[in-house]
Amino acid sequence: MSIDPITLSVIQAGLQLVCDEMDLSFSRAAFSPVIAEANDRSDGIYAAEDGALIAQGAGGLPVFVGTMQYSTRTLIQMIAEGRAAAPKPDDIYIVNDPYLGGTHLMDVRFARPFYRDGEIFCWLSNTGHWPDTGGAVPGGFSASATAVEQEGLRLPPVRLFKQGVLDEEIYAIICSNIRVADQRIGDVRAQAAALMVGEERLNELLDRYGDDTVRAAIGELRNRAATQMRRFIAEIPVGPHTSVAWIDSDGVVNEPLEIRLRVTRDGDDLEFDFTGSSAPCLGPMNSVLATTLSSVYLAMRHIFPEVPISAGAFEPLKVIGVEGTFLDARYPRPVSGCAAEVSQRIAEAVFAALISALPDRVTAAPAGTSGNFALGGYDPARDRDFVMYQLSGGGYGGNADHDGLSNGCSTIGISKAPPIEIMEQAFPVLYHRYALREGSAGAGAHRGGFGLDYEVELRRGTARASFVMDHGRFGPQGGLGGSDGAVNEVTVWRGAEAYTPLHLSKEQDIPLTPGDRVHVRTPGGGGYGDPFTRDPAAVKYDVAMGLYSPDEASRLFGVDVTEPDS
Repeated sequence: MSIDPITLSVIQAGLQLVCDEMDLSFSRAAFSPVIAEANDRSDGIYAAEDGALIAQGAGGLPVFVGTMQYSTRTLIQMIAEGRAAAPKPDDIYIVNDPYLGGTHLMDVRFARPFYRDGEIFCWLSNTGHWPDTGGAVPGGFSASATAVEQEGLRLPPVRLFKQGVLDEEIYAIICSNIRVADQRIGDVRAQAAALMVGEERLNELLDRYGDDTVRAAIGELRNRAATQMRRFIAEIPVGPHTSVAWIDSDGVVNEPLEIRLRVTRDGDDLEFDFTGSSAPCLGPMNSVLATTLSSVYLAMRHIFPEVPISAGAFEPLKVIGVEGTFLDARYPRPVSGCAAEVSQRIAEAVFAALISALPDRVTAAPAGTSGNFALGGYDPARDRDFVMYQLSGGGYGGNADHDGLSNGCSTIGISKAPPIEIMEQAFPVLYHRYALREGSAGAGAHRGGFGLDYEVELRRGTARASFVMDHGRFGPQGGLGGSDGAVNEVTVWRGAEAYTPLHLSKEQDIPLTPGDRVHVRTPGGGGYGDPFTRDPAAVKYDVAMGLYSPDEASRLFGVDVTEPDS
């Protein structure tokens, strides 16, 4: 079927709008601040045959662009093989198993078959970050886990809703294995309702244009995305283009992990070879294959944002050399750091490999950590347990056109830190500081963005703090002569005593009592280009704004800025 360009464009926008409305519904109805305020979630439409991505919400986390495709594909395969129950209309499956196309256990996926005339036309799916799924520590970020069971409850694909009715027995099993279970029903209902919104809006689109026309448009959009990606790939020199990115440690063995990457253009395809990367690790910084693939895809989306989100955009991207490395985790390897941390190191490796080949498109390395900080304990004023999850931003890398963004969201998502007023209202904490981290940006002709500096105090009760972050040992890489951004710094104040985690940015079960404080200083982005070629006026402006000191201006940029009279 031939489709005119205008109709094709309208259907493409319509599919996107369906996903955007699902995203909005999910966030507006969810109880947990990490979903309702931070938008740590995503919604999408996937092909009935193979789970291939059709459309994803613009406000959804980019890292889910690949993982939700693979988890939906795995579900379809398991149904075909009889390893998962066959679907009926209004069924909704729940799954968080990382090894079945997922990320970490806290990213819980719902999938709903979408029927037209008694047949499955496509699948609607979403992912939401639950604040807790059980495990050794509140929040699930166990920095020293050595098996996935220590990280929380692992769910295979089961029908949580059967023909629209919540299965109370399955829900009871889930609630019996997680903390603050009474609050999960709000997130569960919101997640399910978002898929119902998607069903209603998609039916409207199909009723307007017809099933055959929309189906043909989906196929055409997939083909065009592949063609467009291949045209951009043709701009890249054949290579090879190589890089190395480092992870501080795995949280158990205090030694760096290496991501070694070799990028080569092979005709219309681009090959990403990770041969030589570190072996599977003991701690939770392993990455499952779906997350590794998705990390490559999202990095290329950063480089070529013009390519529409579709499974076709991934087809020319070939990933090899991950078998036998920590980038292809197999059961029972722990994986709590894969989606939020390892994925960003993979993207950093892609940027570092291609910045010389595509200097006008690729940035220096961004902060590259989600700053996962979980605090769980008991609040006597409310006579209940709580689990608080805090993510935080950092600096973006400088690029050919301008300086990096300050306090931007992580490379793999659009999640923003919840407002501190919401956090203080929901949990027994008080923020003493929440500001830009002066001096953290990597120097360059275009400097990086600045990280975040925050300090939070436990006001009452008792709690345990856990961190799974990164870039505490190595700062984000500068590009084309630019300097690295500042490293991540975590300090826990227990009374007047300062404690720095042995693994710098990873630790778990740090006991806190009222008055104890956690101080986090996130990385700045890497600088782009020779710092001594930066416009002196721009350096002086940064000093006037308090972002660099006069001494730093002289040392980093070679610009003499006289200290103003006091």
